[in-house]
Amino acid sequence: MHPPVPATAHPELTPTDEVLPLDDPLLQSAQLDLDELTAYWAPYAARRLMTSEQMRGADRRAQRMGVPGEALMEQAGAAVAVAARAVLNSVDRPSGGLVLVLCGPGNNGGDGMVAARHLARAGIRSVVVLVSTDGQPGTRDAVANWQRLAGFAEVERIHAAAGHDVSILLNGLERAALVIDGLLGTGVRGSLREPIRAAVELCLRARTAGVPILALDTPTSVDLSSGLPSDPVVRADVTVTFHRPKEGLTTRLGSLLAGRVLVAPIGIPLAADPR
Repeated sequence: MHPPVPATAHPELTPTDEVLPLDDPLLQSAQLDLDELTAYWAPYAARRLMTSEQMRGADRRAQRMGVPGEALMEQAGAAVAVAARAVLNSVDRPSGGLVLVLCGPGNNGGDGMVAARHLARAGIRSVVVLVSTDGQPGTRDAVANWQRLAGFAEVERIHAAAGHDVSILLNGLERAALVIDGLLGTGVRGSLREPIRAAVELCLRARTAGVPILALDTPTSVDLSSGLPSDPVVRADVTVTFHRPKEGLTTRLGSLLAGRVLVAPIGIPLAADPR
């Protein structure tokens, strides 16, 4: 058993340093809770704010600098799994409850699939739902991680191609241990389309039933630059965003929808940031 993470930030880290989730043995503690994780990742939350456009640029520059997109996705999903375990250690939910991972067709969903794989290795069971009219995710890295889940007995994969498919998940929803929102990232305007709309409404029903909601990068779909929401919009208890804090999650409405915001490192070099 690993020792618990102390409820203080890295004493040796400044906001320019990183210890990546996959390389940090302290994050494997079975007792890690949300307050400890918030304190531990505090140096990253102290970094300069970034807009959605700046984050996309940093991601592209990182890949041009030789950091593979698949590696960034692996670190992001590992960070989400760490946060999910911390949430489970911080709430009063049934110990045998499943984690419901709602994944859109893009890289946001791919991060959620990686998270489910890391949760499975920790012995935590999940149901991973690809919420998309297509039977496969829409990006190469997300497809690879969707296929990798087939080898894990702790993971059940479901494809929800329509709102009706999503509504079936309402049965027993109140017994879920946690819902992870990996549906959509930023940049969505106006009303959401099916089946994403039904999945957002499922998140709202889960929260009403007392199931905690963990959003991946941003609640679906709060703009990371402006904080403006889609219709409908997920209201999260905890949001894990990546690399730097985002301007949209610090606005009055954005912060209300995001809940507690954690900033996790994923391996984007600071040299890739806008100057």
